[in-house]
Amino acid sequence: MAEDDINLFDGNEDIVVEAEYTEDDIKTLDWKEHIRRRPGMYIGNLGDGTTSDDGIYVLLKEVLDNSIDEYMMGFGKTVNVDVSAESATVRDFGRGIPLGKLIDVVSKMNTGGKYDSKAFKKSVGLNGVGLKAVNALSTEFTATSYRDGMMKRARFECGELVEESELEPTEEPNGTQISFTPDRSIFRDYKFLDEFITPLIKNYTFLNTGLAIVFNGRRMISRNGLLDLLQANLTSEPLYPVIHLKGDDIEIALTHVNQYGEEYYSFVNGQHTTQGGTHLSAFKEAVSRTMKDYFGRNFEYSDIRNGMVAAIALKVEEPVFESQTKTRLGSRDMGPEGPTVAKFIGDFVKKELDDYLHRDLEVAKVILKKVQESERSRKAMAGIAKLAREKSKKVNLHNKKLLDCRVHLNDVKGDEDLKRASSIFITEGDSAAGSITKIRNVDTQAVFSLRGKPLNTFGLTQKVVYENDEFNCLQAALNIEGGIDELRYNNVIIATDADVDGMHIRLLLITFFLQFFPDLIKKGHVYVLQTPLFRVRNKKTARRGSKKAGDETYYCYNDDERVTAINKLGENAEITRFKGLGEISPEEFKDFIGEDMRLDRVTLKKEDGVSELLEFYMGKNTMERQRFIIDNLIIEDDSQIS
Repeated sequence: MAEDDINLFDGNEDIVVEAEYTEDDIKTLDWKEHIRRRPGMYIGNLGDGTTSDDGIYVLLKEVLDNSIDEYMMGFGKTVNVDVSAESATVRDFGRGIPLGKLIDVVSKMNTGGKYDSKAFKKSVGLNGVGLKAVNALSTEFTATSYRDGMMKRARFECGELVEESELEPTEEPNGTQISFTPDRSIFRDYKFLDEFITPLIKNYTFLNTGLAIVFNGRRMISRNGLLDLLQANLTSEPLYPVIHLKGDDIEIALTHVNQYGEEYYSFVNGQHTTQGGTHLSAFKEAVSRTMKDYFGRNFEYSDIRNGMVAAIALKVEEPVFESQTKTRLGSRDMGPEGPTVAKFIGDFVKKELDDYLHRDLEVAKVILKKVQESERSRKAMAGIAKLAREKSKKVNLHNKKLLDCRVHLNDVKGDEDLKRASSIFITEGDSAAGSITKIRNVDTQAVFSLRGKPLNTFGLTQKVVYENDEFNCLQAALNIEGGIDELRYNNVIIATDADVDGMHIRLLLITFFLQFFPDLIKKGHVYVLQTPLFRVRNKKTARRGSKKAGDETYYCYNDDERVTAINKLGENAEITRFKGLGEISPEEFKDFIGEDMRLDRVTLKKEDGVSELLEFYMGKNTMERQRFIIDNLIIEDDSQIS
């Protein structure tokens, strides 16, 4: 055996693998080629625009961040954002990129004007990567700078400069305009959706009071910062007016509502840190400690924070994020010569929140009452919860109610892409669970099997979570008893049948999450799996058992797709109606839970009027619901379905 051969043993036989390693294997990639080959390193998830953290929105953020930095430095009070389904244009009215360096700034790695903290003291992006990533990942990228009566434009394709203008006079006001069209070979079948762009832009205005962002002609502006943010996101009435405190480089807002769990919005230098970080941990600790000291009671921190909805925005010099997507702060210090993040936040909260509680005794009384209620509830359930935890562990482990995956959301050593992909399918019955289990990705996809129809939890207390076997085991499987910080799966996917019973189970599960874990929905973790209603195939080749590449089989998710498929196959069309997931073979199912699976995200917004919806659909108004169902009944025509 040659010295460079590797002997691998799989338990049955020796396998010899040629493993030559020469100078020809050493490669140096061009900057744009590296970004295009490894886009996940720069923008995280790719996606198609159907979830808020998909790559096309990260590209938009990278462009917007530069405009926001200009505003933070005192230049330009308006940013225009125009987005179509396939492309975006951002025009700010800041100083404009220095004309002679325009091409370098958008196409040379580690080139930018933010390395000197005197120019950009507390900027979002410091490493000169963002615009270059947008450029490299776009089939069309045009950068235009207007500066002191002159302008320059450069156009790129996939990071390659294809057109450069000379310096030209202009009457346009100073600023920068970036237009880009993401590459469809990287972002498959993508589409920009307003539902994800609007909250992104609103957050920019909440964090930069006085900044106006005009999104597709709609002007957005905030005068009260995080106070406006909380009021825009509260889905339950606050128990007391929002406490809003501001200082140098820090702003906080908080209140309590009658809901279970905790809910936080955290930001650093205008960046929405959806995964928190050192600042959020310090904030939660400081608020809990301050309230505990103020009341002079030995309260548990969890009781103090139960039902709390809060936001923190921090400005840090030269922030360190844990990835290029900047969703989690890693900085321990406020700056090279500043205090630690924990001390800075702790000192501010201790003084300002304590002073506020001493000034407003009525608010302090309401908070005390809420904390005491949480404490009584927790103590009353202590024994039940302990027994329930032991029972759920036995059920999940020994009865195989939970078929787990290998990689979880909070695995420190796990690959980031795998962690984002970590999912749990909540199925009804053994047949559906069996189909998914046989073809799932065991690294990232877990399966939890329900037994029968879940309980309607509307109007019930948290005690039911522990007393009901199904919900107790589900809570344990998700690891959310103490909140969603330790959630084990990034995607909680409800996978029920496409019949009336399946729809009912789906509604009962969503009601459960809304009642007891609303932040799980607000953070975008809950989805509904779309599965095909129909299979339309060529009956001649199907009956012969042919599996040639030319055989036509269409899986249709609605009637329009079914009609289109029937028209394609004509008289040879054979239509099968899937009414249960168990009817779909594992071989077929692998296409529906793979990379192209269709997921509908469950959302929760203030304007949804969730309390009223739950009261109507899940309350005790049985006769009213019956009339509603009869008035809106649709009879399905099964005449053509075999």
